[in-house]
Amino acid sequence: MMMVYGMFVFTLRTVPYQSLQHSQTWRHVKNDRVNASAGWQYIGPGDETVTLEGVLYPEITGGNLSLAALNSIGFSGRPWPLIDGVGLIYGMYVMTALERGKSEFDRYGNPKKIEFTLSLSRVDADFREKLQSSSVSDVLNDLKTSAMKAVNSVSDSVNSLF
Repeated sequence: MMMVYGMFVFTLRTVPYQSLQHSQTWRHVKNDRVNASAGWQYIGPGDETVTLEGVLYPEITGGNLSLAALNSIGFSGRPWPLIDGVGLIYGMYVMTALERGKSEFDRYGNPKKIEFTLSLSRVDADFREKLQSSSVSDVLNDLKTSAMKAVNSVSDSVNSLF
C-alpha cells in the first residue's frame, strides 16, 4: 500500500503515483508604519495541499475503473483522511481536481497510457495550531478527551446492537 485516501487504496495495481507534492503555507500580514520599517505579523497557517501525479498503463496498472472510483469520491464532496503507507496521517482532505490525459490508443480507442494529476486540499485544523495559544499539557489533555469521547461513542454504538 502506497497511501489511503478515505476508502480508496493507492497500490501498484490501482493508481500508483510517481510524484507527490506536499505544499504548506503560513499567513503573515504587513503593517506599514510612519517613519519606520513595515511590521509583519503572523496570522496563522494557510492552505495545505497534496498533489499526486502519475502515469497508468491499463495493461499493467489501474486504469479507467480506478480513476472512476476517485471521480466518485470527488463528487461526494466530503473530506476524507489521507494516510501514507508508513502511517503518517496528513489530515482530512477534499478532492479539488482530477486531471486525466489519455494517449497511445489501441484499435478500439482504449488508451494504453493514462497520465493523471490528483489535487487534494486540507480542511481540518492541525493540532500544532493550538500550541500557540495553549500549553503542551492543555493540547495533550484535549487530545485525550477527544480520544475518550470517540472510544465511548464506539462503545455505546456496539452496546446498542446487543
